Amino acid sequence: MNIAMTPTMKAIRFPTYGGPEVLQYEDVPRPIAGPGEVLVRIHAAGINPGDKNIRAGIANKQFGLTIPFPFIPGNDLSGEIAAVGPEVTAFQVGDLVYGLTMNGATYAEYATAQASQLAHKPPFMDHIQAAGVPLAALTAWQALFDHGHLEARQVVLINGASGGVGHFAVQFAKRKGARVIGVASGRNEAFLRELGVDQFIDYTATPVEKAAQNVDLVFDAVGGKHGNRLLQVLKRGGALVPIFWGEYSVEQAAAASVTIQDIAWVQPNAAQLDEIGRLIGLEHVHIHIETVLPLAEARKAHELIEGGQIRGKVVLRVAE
Repeated sequence: MNIAMTPTMKAIRFPTYGGPEVLQYEDVPRPIAGPGEVLVRIHAAGINPGDKNIRAGIANKQFGLTIPFPFIPGNDLSGEIAAVGPEVTAFQVGDLVYGLTMNGATYAEYATAQASQLAHKPPFMDHIQAAGVPLAALTAWQALFDHGHLEARQVVLINGASGGVGHFAVQFAKRKGARVIGVASGRNEAFLRELGVDQFIDYTATPVEKAAQNVDLVFDAVGGKHGNRLLQVLKRGGALVPIFWGEYSVEQAAAASVTIQDIAWVQPNAAQLDEIGRLIGLEHVHIHIETVLPLAEARKAHELIEGGQIRGKVVLRVAE
């Protein structure tokens, strides 16, 4: 494709905060790679719960995050380098890449990204699989190891274990040699048993605090208004690592001699992504893609995410 002949592209964007109905499929200007950036022709883009929170204005209310309207969501991509900007030496046109880009705007046919935030797409992953990896897998990796300092033989409870982040966290923790307690709805028990959880808790049938105790680390991939119950499962000296906003009592934590860490905001990390890709290639880690939809049906993808019962990942197919 002659890039110079395509000044516009198809993208999903929204003009104001709201429900999935504000997402619009339309023609927008194609971006241009600046210094240190590459332009990626996107083949697939991952959907993440954070996309929903930004679209609905939740991130604005909770964290003061402001965005320019109209806004193109998305941070996960897998695709092909279409152009390289000044100062880029690691990639060339035609390279297949994937990654988490903080430039955002990946619900589109093209997006720019800092070259340092991308990795070469492993040949054993197709673009759909690759787009489901970066944000979810990096979030799980960094929360468990960079923030939670999980070690072998420790006990970790993963709340929201069947979701995009959670299903990676289960596998990373097992690979580390930890004992893993997975919390999800009952329909996900077989799925999580297959991934290797040592204990399964159906939160719809049993309160978490009644089913687990003496836990070293709680990884909360759910957040919300019931976070304090998770503090009750920790042993003295234990820690809770959240990836979303939640209600956690500092006073209750202090009384129990446990720690509530700051939200583990994910950061792009090409080296970690390479290591995760290596584990996937060795079949030590598996990617579960729940649903694949075309870019034009991003609204439907957000409706699925709103339901909160997605197992693994939802991915947008942008190009063949």
